[in-house]
Amino acid sequence: MKKRLPIGNDDFAEVRKQNLYFIDKSLMIRDFLDTGDKVTLITRPRRFGKTLNMTMLREFFDITKDSRQLFQGLSIMDTEYANQINSRPVIFLTLKDCKGTTAQEMLLLIKKQIYLEYMRYEKNMKGKLDESSLLAQDFRAMIDVLRDPASLPVLFTDSIRLLCQIIREQYGVPPLLLIDEYDQPVMSSYEYGYHDSVGNFFSNFFGSAMKGNPDLDQALLTGVQRVAKESIFSQFNNVRVYTVLHRQYASYFGFTSSETEKLLKDFGLSLNQKVKGKYDGYLFGGIEIYNPWSLLNYADSGELHGYWVNTSSNYLIKRTLSEADKNFWTDFDRLASGNQIPVWLTLETSYVERGSTYSLWGLLVNSGYLTALERLDENTVIVRIPNDEVMSEFQVLITELGGMDGLELQQMFSCLLHRDTDRFLELYRKIVISCTSYLDAKENAYHMLFLGMCMTMRGSYKVTSNLENGYGRSDITLESLHRKNPHVIIEFKQGTDLERLKNEALEQILEKKYYAPLKGEILCIGLAHDKKRCELACQRLQVPE
Repeated sequence: MKKRLPIGNDDFAEVRKQNLYFIDKSLMIRDFLDTGDKVTLITRPRRFGKTLNMTMLREFFDITKDSRQLFQGLSIMDTEYANQINSRPVIFLTLKDCKGTTAQEMLLLIKKQIYLEYMRYEKNMKGKLDESSLLAQDFRAMIDVLRDPASLPVLFTDSIRLLCQIIREQYGVPPLLLIDEYDQPVMSSYEYGYHDSVGNFFSNFFGSAMKGNPDLDQALLTGVQRVAKESIFSQFNNVRVYTVLHRQYASYFGFTSSETEKLLKDFGLSLNQKVKGKYDGYLFGGIEIYNPWSLLNYADSGELHGYWVNTSSNYLIKRTLSEADKNFWTDFDRLASGNQIPVWLTLETSYVERGSTYSLWGLLVNSGYLTALERLDENTVIVRIPNDEVMSEFQVLITELGGMDGLELQQMFSCLLHRDTDRFLELYRKIVISCTSYLDAKENAYHMLFLGMCMTMRGSYKVTSNLENGYGRSDITLESLHRKNPHVIIEFKQGTDLERLKNEALEQILEKKYYAPLKGEILCIGLAHDKKRCELACQRLQVPE
């Protein structure tokens, strides 16, 4: 019988106890021990196995448990590190659900997570504490603070450092600190506009736990990106950050090619080009990686859908795209056409602290919306959109940002495919009226708008922009991938005399022979705009094949 897939279950102990399908990533434990970093931060996109790996490390090291059965048959047990199983205390916090519309709500959720760890150790140390000691009294007082919903955040910013101290005294071994999705509450504070009121809390909370803490062994944090460098990480400089560009830990988040092939084979499927085009395209530390969430869902259903879309909040991505400048959209134009391009980026700071195009590119790479293929120098990286699933996600984001309706876009291009230019223009006018209030009513803005629309055509057309053809560069070229559909070339003009400009745009296509490399039926369209007014001129060509 096929094992059940762990869709929606990212707790290692539950996955193993229920004998769910599991891809062995246990050698990450060996690498963590070999690296020996005091404080480690691993950044990876959402749904790439961060929580499953963190709970695996928790189960392996936790001195209060017997985990040998859980790890039976896994690779780590065939190494010299097997004897370190259940050898040290672990403090485990998962902050992935610690998000709230207010600072109070978010801080209460963090307080609850800390309280759960305090109560776990209170139970394990029952009868062993010297209740007359000042440390034990501090421990009991902190439990009261964590239990009290009205207690001030400043009273528990030191809670992790105190827990480390009492654990080391009781067990004689300094604990490991594991914090899963550490950046989620930080990002929530930016989304709902209360970051300034909680910045000091984050700084003191993380700083007291990991800077100069003699009672801490090692700390490992995971998240999507490194955030709030000035507040959180200014408190300590001993953090080692491993991004998607580092080879260390690269194969442990997401599925490698061999792991993907085996998974699909086990569920009666094959790793063909359609699957690769949909879910492949990631490169972590030079290793080809597949989106694990999407593959598990595909193995379960057998349907090639976009499973990664809408799996969590993409607020920050929407915000950054809405604030992006003309230079960004010029480069993104080429990415949306399926090209790979060099960009200057930084992965070491976040967009919310450095609102620049450089950190925007870094955010898109960290978040899995772009793949970093090759580093050309310290700051220049070649990137591309990884696969069709992410391209579809961009399509949704761009249409939402522009106030466009996805169904209207599909209908509009359907009219184009059926050569109904009158209906096409009618729908195009409607979309322009509804969404160009966010644009700047310049020719480039309409170009960007149309680029977003053209993303709906992927699979039927190869979409290119500013492509050199004939004696110049056409604004938009839609090269049909199917013989039954016409090729489309579009040229934009901006001004008040729409009748003259639409004809000039069409004549430019014809005179400069933008259609030169195309064969078969070609629709040449000149589009003229004056703010929200637009007119169209069209001519059909038939170029012998």
